[in-house]
Amino acid sequence: MTKIAIIDMGTNTFHLLLAEISQEGYQVVFRDHEAVKIGMAGINEGYITAAGCERAIRSMKKFRKTIDQNAITRIYAFGTSALRSAKNGAALAQEITSLTGIPIQIITGDQEADLIFAGVKAALDLGQDANLVMDIGAGSVEFVIGDWQGVTWKESVEIGGQRLLEKFQQHDPITPQEIKALDSFFEKALGSLQKALEKFQPNVLIGSSGTFDTLSDIFCIRQKIPRTFEESETPLSHEGFYEIYQELIRKNRNERMQIDGMIALRVDMIVVACCLIRFILEKHTFNRIRVSTYSLKEGVLAKFADEYKNK
Repeated sequence: MTKIAIIDMGTNTFHLLLAEISQEGYQVVFRDHEAVKIGMAGINEGYITAAGCERAIRSMKKFRKTIDQNAITRIYAFGTSALRSAKNGAALAQEITSLTGIPIQIITGDQEADLIFAGVKAALDLGQDANLVMDIGAGSVEFVIGDWQGVTWKESVEIGGQRLLEKFQQHDPITPQEIKALDSFFEKALGSLQKALEKFQPNVLIGSSGTFDTLSDIFCIRQKIPRTFEESETPLSHEGFYEIYQELIRKNRNERMQIDGMIALRVDMIVVACCLIRFILEKHTFNRIRVSTYSLKEGVLAKFADEYKNK
Protein backbone atom coordinates (compact mmCIF):
# COMPACT_ATOMS: atom_id res chain seq x y z
CA MET A 1 0.00 0.00 0.00
CA THR A 2 1.13 3.55 -0.69
CA LYS A 3 -0.21 6.94 0.35
CA ILE A 4 -0.43 9.87 -2.04
CA ALA A 5 -1.56 13.50 -1.91
CA ILE A 6 -3.22 15.10 -4.93
CA ILE A 7 -3.73 18.86 -5.21
CA ASP A 8 -5.94 20.48 -7.84
CA MET A 9 -4.89 24.13 -8.03
CA GLY A 10 -7.97 25.59 -9.65
CA THR A 11 -8.69 29.21 -10.55
CA ASN A 12 -11.29 29.58 -7.80
CA THR A 13 -10.56 26.70 -5.44
CA PHE A 14 -7.58 24.61 -4.40
CA HIS A 15 -8.52 21.00 -3.54
CA LEU A 16 -6.50 18.52 -1.49
CA LEU A 17 -7.14 14.79 -1.62
CA LEU A 18 -5.25 12.18 0.43
CA ALA A 19 -5.63 8.55 -0.56
CA GLU A 20 -4.29 5.06 0.05
CA ILE A 21 -3.61 2.88 -2.98
CA SER A 22 -3.25 -0.91 -2.91
CA GLN A 23 -3.61 -3.83 -5.31
CA GLU A 24 -7.30 -3.95 -4.38
CA GLY A 25 -7.90 -0.34 -5.40
CA TYR A 26 -7.88 2.97 -3.60
CA GLN A 27 -9.52 4.69 -0.67
CA VAL A 28 -9.82 8.44 -0.10
CA VAL A 29 -8.92 9.16 3.52
CA PHE A 30 -9.11 12.97 3.60
CA ARG A 31 -10.44 15.89 1.56
CA ASP A 32 -10.02 19.64 2.00
CA HIS A 33 -10.50 22.73 -0.11
CA GLU A 34 -9.64 26.42 0.07
CA ALA A 35 -11.32 29.32 -1.75
CA VAL A 36 -8.20 30.97 -3.18
CA LYS A 37 -9.82 32.93 -6.03
CA ILE A 38 -6.50 33.46 -7.81
CA GLY A 39 -8.39 34.50 -10.93
CA MET A 40 -10.29 37.33 -9.27
CA ALA A 41 -9.66 40.86 -10.61
CA GLY A 42 -6.88 39.85 -12.98
CA ILE A 43 -7.75 36.77 -15.00
CA ASN A 44 -9.02 38.60 -18.08
CA GLU A 45 -5.90 40.80 -18.07
CA GLY A 46 -3.60 37.79 -17.85
CA TYR A 47 -2.17 38.06 -14.37
CA ILE A 48 -2.71 36.88 -10.80
CA THR A 49 -2.98 39.75 -8.32
CA ALA A 50 -0.67 40.10 -5.31
CA ALA A 51 -3.60 39.25 -3.03
CA GLY A 52 -4.36 36.16 -5.11
CA CYS A 53 -0.74 35.04 -4.86
CA GLU A 54 -0.82 35.47 -1.09
CA ARG A 55 -3.99 33.37 -0.81
CA ALA A 56 -2.45 30.66 -2.98
CA ILE A 57 0.74 30.51 -0.91
CA ARG A 58 -1.20 30.46 2.36
CA SER A 59 -3.41 27.61 1.16
CA MET A 60 -0.51 25.53 -0.08
CA LYS A 61 1.35 25.99 3.21
CA LYS A 62 -1.76 24.74 5.01
CA PHE A 63 -2.00 21.74 2.68
CA ARG A 64 1.69 20.99 3.28
CA LYS A 65 1.11 20.80 7.04
CA THR A 66 -1.77 18.37 6.53
CA ILE A 67 0.31 16.24 4.18
CA ASP A 68 3.21 16.13 6.67
CA GLN A 69 0.87 15.24 9.54
CA ASN A 70 -0.21 12.21 7.50
CA ALA A 71 3.40 11.26 6.71
CA ILE A 72 2.87 11.41 2.93
CA THR A 73 5.86 11.95 0.67
CA ARG A 74 4.29 11.37 -2.76
CA ILE A 75 2.66 14.68 -3.68
CA TYR A 76 1.15 15.55 -7.06
CA ALA A 77 -0.01 19.13 -7.62
CA PHE A 78 -1.63 20.30 -10.84
CA GLY A 79 -2.07 23.92 -11.90
CA THR A 80 -4.91 24.68 -14.31
CA SER A 81 -6.35 27.66 -16.19
CA ALA A 82 -5.20 30.65 -14.11
CA LEU A 83 -1.68 29.32 -13.60
CA ARG A 84 -1.22 28.34 -17.24
CA SER A 85 -2.65 31.56 -18.72
CA ALA A 86 -1.37 34.23 -16.32
CA LYS A 87 1.92 35.96 -17.14
CA ASN A 88 3.05 35.38 -13.55
CA GLY A 89 1.53 31.92 -13.22
CA ALA A 90 4.78 29.99 -13.63
CA ALA A 91 6.59 32.36 -11.26
CA LEU A 92 3.90 31.84 -8.60
CA ALA A 93 4.17 28.07 -9.01
CA GLN A 94 7.96 28.27 -8.58
CA GLU A 95 7.59 30.43 -5.47
CA ILE A 96 5.13 27.95 -3.94
CA THR A 97 7.52 25.10 -4.65
CA SER A 98 10.42 26.94 -3.04
CA LEU A 99 8.35 27.73 0.06
CA THR A 100 6.62 24.36 0.49
CA GLY A 101 8.71 21.83 -1.38
CA ILE A 102 5.62 20.79 -3.38
CA PRO A 103 6.41 20.26 -7.08
CA ILE A 104 3.74 21.76 -9.33
CA GLN A 105 2.88 20.64 -12.84
CA ILE A 106 1.02 23.26 -14.86
CA ILE A 107 -1.06 21.20 -17.26
CA THR A 108 -2.51 22.02 -20.66
CA GLY A 109 -6.22 22.27 -21.33
CA ASP A 110 -6.14 18.94 -23.16
CA GLN A 111 -4.43 17.26 -20.20
CA GLU A 112 -7.02 18.78 -17.88
CA ALA A 113 -9.84 17.45 -20.06
CA ASP A 114 -8.31 13.95 -20.05
CA LEU A 115 -7.98 13.90 -16.25
CA ILE A 116 -11.54 15.19 -15.77
CA PHE A 117 -12.86 12.48 -18.08
CA ALA A 118 -10.86 9.86 -16.15
CA GLY A 119 -12.50 11.09 -12.95
CA VAL A 120 -15.98 10.96 -14.45
CA LYS A 121 -15.29 7.49 -15.88
CA ALA A 122 -14.28 6.33 -12.39
CA ALA A 123 -17.52 7.73 -10.96
CA LEU A 124 -20.12 6.66 -13.53
CA ASP A 125 -20.96 3.78 -15.82
CA LEU A 126 -20.73 5.67 -19.11
CA GLY A 127 -22.21 2.93 -21.26
CA GLN A 128 -21.79 2.58 -25.03
CA ASP A 129 -23.61 5.75 -26.09
CA ALA A 130 -21.82 9.07 -26.47
CA ASN A 131 -21.82 11.43 -23.48
CA LEU A 132 -20.86 15.10 -23.28
CA VAL A 133 -18.85 15.75 -20.13
CA MET A 134 -18.81 19.40 -19.11
CA ASP A 135 -16.62 20.78 -16.34
CA ILE A 136 -17.13 24.48 -15.59
CA GLY A 137 -14.13 25.94 -13.81
CA ALA A 138 -13.52 29.54 -12.89
CA GLY A 139 -10.89 29.90 -15.60
CA SER A 140 -11.71 27.33 -18.27
CA VAL A 141 -14.46 24.96 -19.31
CA GLU A 142 -13.60 21.46 -20.45
CA PHE A 143 -15.86 19.63 -22.90
CA VAL A 144 -15.27 15.93 -23.57
CA ILE A 145 -17.33 13.57 -25.71
CA GLY A 146 -16.77 9.91 -24.94
CA ASP A 147 -18.08 6.59 -23.67
CA TRP A 148 -16.85 3.69 -21.54
CA GLN A 149 -14.06 3.03 -24.05
CA GLY A 150 -12.58 6.52 -23.78
CA VAL A 151 -12.44 9.99 -25.30
CA THR A 152 -13.80 10.64 -28.79
CA TRP A 153 -13.42 14.44 -28.84
CA LYS A 154 -12.28 17.09 -26.36
CA GLU A 155 -11.75 20.82 -26.06
CA SER A 156 -10.71 23.19 -23.30
CA VAL A 157 -12.00 26.74 -23.70
CA GLU A 158 -10.92 29.71 -21.58
CA ILE A 159 -14.47 30.79 -20.77
CA GLY A 160 -14.66 29.89 -17.08
CA GLY A 161 -17.02 31.44 -14.55
CA GLN A 162 -14.67 34.12 -13.22
CA ARG A 163 -13.81 35.25 -16.73
CA LEU A 164 -17.49 35.42 -17.72
CA LEU A 165 -18.52 37.12 -14.48
CA GLU A 166 -15.99 39.94 -14.82
CA LYS A 167 -16.51 40.38 -18.55
CA PHE A 168 -20.30 40.21 -18.85
CA GLN A 169 -22.18 40.55 -15.57
CA GLN A 170 -22.11 44.16 -14.46
CA HIS A 171 -25.52 44.08 -12.74
CA ASP A 172 -26.98 41.91 -10.01
CA PRO A 173 -29.47 40.47 -10.81
CA ILE A 174 -28.07 39.89 -14.28
CA THR A 175 -29.94 41.79 -17.00
CA PRO A 176 -31.59 40.34 -20.13
CA GLN A 177 -29.09 42.36 -22.20
CA GLU A 178 -26.16 40.74 -20.38
CA ILE A 179 -27.64 37.28 -20.95
CA LYS A 180 -28.02 38.11 -24.65
CA ALA A 181 -24.39 39.26 -24.78
CA LEU A 182 -23.32 35.98 -23.16
CA ASP A 183 -25.26 33.99 -25.74
CA SER A 184 -23.62 35.91 -28.59
CA PHE A 185 -20.22 35.23 -27.03
CA PHE A 186 -20.95 31.52 -26.60
CA GLU A 187 -22.11 31.29 -30.22
CA LYS A 188 -18.69 32.49 -31.39
CA ALA A 189 -16.53 30.78 -28.75
CA LEU A 190 -18.15 27.35 -29.02
CA GLY A 191 -18.32 26.81 -32.75
CA SER A 192 -16.18 23.66 -32.68
CA LEU A 193 -18.26 22.23 -29.82
CA GLN A 194 -21.46 22.72 -31.80
CA LYS A 195 -19.92 20.90 -34.77
CA ALA A 196 -18.84 18.06 -32.47
CA LEU A 197 -22.36 17.79 -31.02
CA GLU A 198 -23.78 17.50 -34.53
CA LYS A 199 -21.20 14.89 -35.50
CA PHE A 200 -21.18 12.64 -32.44
CA GLN A 201 -24.76 13.19 -31.17
CA PRO A 202 -24.22 12.60 -27.43
CA ASN A 203 -27.39 11.56 -25.61
CA VAL A 204 -26.35 12.46 -22.07
CA LEU A 205 -24.94 15.67 -20.57
CA ILE A 206 -22.66 14.89 -17.62
CA GLY A 207 -21.81 17.80 -15.38
CA SER A 208 -18.57 17.35 -13.49
CA SER A 209 -18.54 18.71 -9.90
CA GLY A 210 -18.39 22.48 -9.23
CA THR A 211 -21.52 24.32 -10.39
CA PHE A 212 -23.27 21.02 -11.11
CA ASP A 213 -22.68 19.86 -7.51
CA THR A 214 -24.45 22.95 -6.19
CA LEU A 215 -27.31 22.62 -8.68
CA SER A 216 -27.74 18.99 -7.63
CA ASP A 217 -27.65 19.97 -3.94
CA ILE A 218 -30.43 22.51 -4.49
CA PHE A 219 -32.43 20.03 -6.57
CA CYS A 220 -32.10 17.23 -3.98
CA ILE A 221 -33.22 19.50 -1.14
CA ARG A 222 -36.29 20.59 -3.10
CA GLN A 223 -37.17 17.05 -4.16
CA LYS A 224 -36.42 15.72 -0.64
CA ILE A 225 -33.87 13.29 -2.11
CA PRO A 226 -31.39 12.11 0.53
CA ARG A 227 -27.72 12.17 -0.44
CA THR A 228 -24.36 11.64 1.21
CA PHE A 229 -20.88 13.02 0.65
CA GLU A 230 -19.67 9.58 -0.44
CA GLU A 231 -21.86 9.44 -3.55
CA SER A 232 -20.07 9.58 -6.89
CA GLU A 233 -23.25 10.50 -8.80
CA THR A 234 -26.08 12.78 -7.72
CA PRO A 235 -29.42 13.66 -9.37
CA LEU A 236 -30.44 16.61 -11.54
CA SER A 237 -33.23 16.79 -14.13
CA HIS A 238 -33.87 19.12 -17.06
CA GLU A 239 -36.92 20.52 -15.31
CA GLY A 240 -35.01 20.94 -12.08
CA PHE A 241 -32.21 22.82 -13.81
CA TYR A 242 -34.54 25.24 -15.62
CA GLU A 243 -36.47 25.95 -12.44
CA ILE A 244 -33.26 26.83 -10.58
CA TYR A 245 -31.90 28.79 -13.55
CA GLN A 246 -34.99 31.01 -13.76
CA GLU A 247 -34.70 31.71 -10.05
CA LEU A 248 -30.98 32.51 -10.20
CA ILE A 249 -31.27 35.07 -12.99
CA ARG A 250 -34.00 36.93 -11.08
CA LYS A 251 -32.19 37.18 -7.74
CA ASN A 252 -29.29 39.23 -6.44
CA ARG A 253 -26.39 37.82 -4.44
CA ASN A 254 -28.04 38.11 -1.01
CA GLU A 255 -31.21 36.48 -2.32
CA ARG A 256 -29.24 33.68 -3.98
CA MET A 257 -27.48 32.96 -0.69
CA GLN A 258 -30.88 32.28 0.88
CA ILE A 259 -31.50 29.38 -1.50
CA ASP A 260 -31.20 26.10 0.37
CA GLY A 261 -28.13 24.30 -0.94
CA MET A 262 -26.32 27.43 -2.15
CA ILE A 263 -22.76 27.97 -0.89
CA ALA A 264 -20.67 31.16 -0.79
CA LEU A 265 -18.03 29.54 -2.98
CA ARG A 266 -20.48 29.33 -5.90
CA VAL A 267 -22.92 32.19 -5.35
CA ASP A 268 -21.13 34.74 -7.55
CA MET A 269 -20.25 32.64 -10.59
CA ILE A 270 -23.25 30.33 -10.65
CA VAL A 271 -25.41 32.73 -12.68
CA VAL A 272 -23.07 32.99 -15.68
CA ALA A 273 -22.23 29.28 -15.36
CA CYS A 274 -25.93 28.42 -15.59
CA CYS A 275 -26.29 30.70 -18.62
CA LEU A 276 -23.64 28.51 -20.27
CA ILE A 277 -25.42 25.29 -19.30
CA ARG A 278 -28.73 26.64 -20.60
CA PHE A 279 -27.04 27.64 -23.89
CA ILE A 280 -25.71 24.07 -24.33
CA LEU A 281 -29.10 22.54 -23.52
CA GLU A 282 -30.75 24.77 -26.12
CA LYS A 283 -28.19 23.88 -28.80
CA HIS A 284 -28.48 20.11 -28.50
CA THR A 285 -31.14 17.69 -27.29
CA PHE A 286 -29.98 15.52 -24.40
CA ASN A 287 -32.10 12.67 -23.07
CA ARG A 288 -30.70 13.02 -19.60
CA ILE A 289 -28.52 15.08 -17.27
CA ARG A 290 -26.14 13.32 -14.88
CA VAL A 291 -23.87 14.83 -12.24
CA SER A 292 -20.48 13.35 -11.36
CA THR A 293 -19.01 14.40 -8.02
CA TYR A 294 -15.63 13.20 -9.33
CA SER A 295 -13.43 15.42 -11.44
CA LEU A 296 -9.74 16.11 -12.05
CA LYS A 297 -8.26 14.98 -8.73
CA GLU A 298 -10.23 11.72 -8.79
CA GLY A 299 -9.07 11.22 -12.37
CA VAL A 300 -5.47 11.52 -11.22
CA LEU A 301 -6.18 9.06 -8.41
CA ALA A 302 -7.80 6.54 -10.77
CA LYS A 303 -4.82 6.70 -13.13
CA PHE A 304 -2.31 6.15 -10.30
CA ALA A 305 -4.39 3.26 -8.96
CA ASP A 306 -4.36 1.61 -12.40
CA GLU A 307 -0.59 2.04 -12.63
CA TYR A 308 -0.12 0.60 -9.14
CA LYS A 309 -2.29 -2.40 -9.98
CA ASN A 310 -0.33 -3.09 -13.17
CA LYS A 311 3.11 -2.98 -11.51
